[in-house]
Amino acid sequence: MNSQELGKRIKEARIARKMTQSELVGDFITRNMLSRIESGNACPSVKTLEYLANRLELPPGSLMDNIGDETVVADSKDSELLLICKKQFREKSYSDAAETAKKLIDSDFSDEGAAILAKCFMSMAKKSADSENYTQAAKYAKSAMEFSDDGIYKSREISMEAMLLLKEIADKS
Repeated sequence: MNSQELGKRIKEARIARKMTQSELVGDFITRNMLSRIESGNACPSVKTLEYLANRLELPPGSLMDNIGDETVVADSKDSELLLICKKQFREKSYSDAAETAKKLIDSDFSDEGAAILAKCFMSMAKKSADSENYTQAAKYAKSAMEFSDDGIYKSREISMEAMLLLKEIADKS
């Protein structure tokens, strides 16, 4: 599918839902960008397509029919990695979850990967601090802070928690 056809499909779905361009984009992309996409002058990212499909109450990937097998295969592998990562996190295998999440950083799920990494590193920092391994705890806390500021799932809570832990470690040293 070319960008003209994709844009036409998005516009038709928006009009069918009786939405304005501004209502559709919310605060994710600009109205001007949506206009360019609908006219076929810009090609949206997979993340943007997923967002638009969600706002249009369409099944994920419905706007991407016939985009190409390579995209679908890459998305499938990344989706599988994300599911594995979430399972590892739920099982409190934070080190394994962090390794899996690192593989998501340069994918369409980089925001999710960063959020999981922040949570994993914070959990590992607490565990290391409880074991009085303050050097390792500080390293993990700094990594938690770094990843908590990445992507759309930025977490001020994790960042603050990491800073407090670093302060506690400094006070004990």
